[in-house]
Formats: sequence, C-alpha cells, structure tokens
Amino acid sequence: MIRPMTIDDLEVVNEIYNDAILNTTALYKYSPETMEQRVEWFNTKVRNNDPSFVYVEDGKVAGFATYSQFRPYPAYKYTVEHSVYVHKDHYRKGIGTKLMKHLIAEAESREVKTMIACIDASNEGSIVSHQKLGFYYTGMIKNAGYKFGRWLDIVFYQLDLKGPENPVEL
Repeated sequence: MIRPMTIDDLEVVNEIYNDAILNTTALYKYSPETMEQRVEWFNTKVRNNDPSFVYVEDGKVAGFATYSQFRPYPAYKYTVEHSVYVHKDHYRKGIGTKLMKHLIAEAESREVKTMIACIDASNEGSIVSHQKLGFYYTGMIKNAGYKFGRWLDIVFYQLDLKGPENPVEL
C-alpha cells in the first residue's frame, strides 16, 4: 500500500536513508542524519507542499519516495527531482517501481513538465528501472563526488510529462 508520509513514519524513513548513506553510493553524504534533521526535512516538505509517500508492507514502512522543485528559482517550478529509497530487507520486490509510478502520477496531477533523476553512474539497477519507466539519459558529470575511497560519476535521466496547458511566469 502506498500512502502519504506522516511524522510517525520518520524513524523508519531515517533508518532507510541512513543505511543508504552508510552503505551505498545512492547518496553522496558521509554522516547519518539525526531524527531532528529528519523532522526538519519533513516539515520543509510539508511547508513546500512537496509530495512524500511511503510504501507499507505488513504494517511496516518498506520504502519512501518524494520530489521537490529541481532548483529554487521560479522558472524551475515545472521541473522536479525525485528520490526513492527502499529498505534493505525489501530490495528487488518492485517497491521502488511502484513508488516511482505513484510519484509520476502525482507529478502529472500537479502539472509537472519534467522529472529529473540524478543517479550514481554505477547504479545499473536504478538506471534500468528509470529507463523502463520512460526516463532517458541526458548527461553525465564525471568525478562529481568522492566516497568509499573512489571518485564517483553521476548521470541524469529525465522524464517528459504533459505539463501545464497554460504555463505562467510567476
């Protein structure tokens, strides 16, 4: 089941996020986040009206997804960058794809024009998952990060949506 994230979900959401920080190159961060940081993150999402969802399996959060405006300038208001994370005990169950499809539907309902994925270039699973959903390659930044004793490249993928019928410059 996919539902909106609540403050009660944040402990597991933070556990999932911190596991990604400590054990993967999905995030180019070094230190785990505190619950205080996660609550502030959530409150910012709520203030900005950014959609955030959790996937619940057997009554427990197994993954989460969200997006926010790509850059903090008005002309980017129709472009979003998303994040999807799945609990390590639930990999390869299709949860990430289900969350992505839900995010895409939400973006369409909000008249988003472009969804952006920034992916570690070595994360072939994420790249293939995005391609299956219609995302296409738009570029690479080599040596964008340094983690686990090596330089890391990022790739960008994008999904074009219908967007607003009458976009405005406000």
